[in-house]
Formats: sequence, C-alpha cells, structure tokens
Amino acid sequence: MLNKITLIFVVTILFSGCASVPMASKESSDRAKLFGPPAQGRAGLYIYRGAGPGTALKKDIWVDGKCVGESAPNVFFYEDVVGNQEHTISTESEFSPNALKLATASDTNYFIRQYIKFGIFVGGANLEVVDESDGKKAVQKLDMATKGTCSQ
Repeated sequence: MLNKITLIFVVTILFSGCASVPMASKESSDRAKLFGPPAQGRAGLYIYRGAGPGTALKKDIWVDGKCVGESAPNVFFYEDVVGNQEHTISTESEFSPNALKLATASDTNYFIRQYIKFGIFVGGANLEVVDESDGKKAVQKLDMATKGTCSQ
C-alpha cells in the first residue's frame, strides 16, 4: 500500500506544477521569432521545449560546453554559433547528459527540440533536430528564456 501511495505522489509531482525560468523581454522574444538570417558566417540555433509531461522539471542546455540556460515548458533559446562547423548541443538527463552533434552551415537557422523522457527514477531529457517548418510553428507559440543560468 505504501508503494502505491509513493508512486501516486511521484507521478503527481512529475506531471503537475510548472517550472519557471527567467524570461527575456517580449521585444527580444518577438524579434527572435522573425527568424531572420544569422550574421554572415554564423548559424542560428533555436532550442525549444514545448508543453507535455514533466512540466515541473527544469533541464540545463549547453552548446559546446557553454551554458545556454535552464529550460522549462513552453520556452525557447536562440544561440548564435560559428557556421560551417560541428557543434555539440547537450542537455542534462537522468544519469548523464545527452548530446547531439550538429554540423551547421553559415547563414542558416536550425531548430532543436528538447523533450522530456521518463526513466526509472526521474525524468531525463533528450534532443532532436526538427525541420524548419515544424520548428518555426513550435517556436511561434513559445516565449524566449534568458540565457546563461544553469543549475550545474
């Protein structure tokens, strides 16, 4: 009986509540949603997390080992990186970070979705590259978070 109560409590915590992170100004968010081309020789990374399970969880995101920020549901980050180079985008997960390698082209925007997956004990996160059309549709519904604050 105690195991059932504990399980119900854990599931309730994971699926309820809402994590919050520091947010960028509406003007900055709206400007990023214009999806303009990155500066010459650069690539743009839109890293986002929509709604879904794990709303109480915040997960760090790094690009090339540098903290981009801590994600929460319904937020995105925009990161400007060197084009024509491979970059490592990673997020914390249940036991270790999950990483995605992405070879970027200059003057191109990329869309990376962070999603929560549940393991044995707590929720982990993973990343996937999505096509431009789907990425733009998703980001249009989200707000931009302030960069630079990670828990680790």
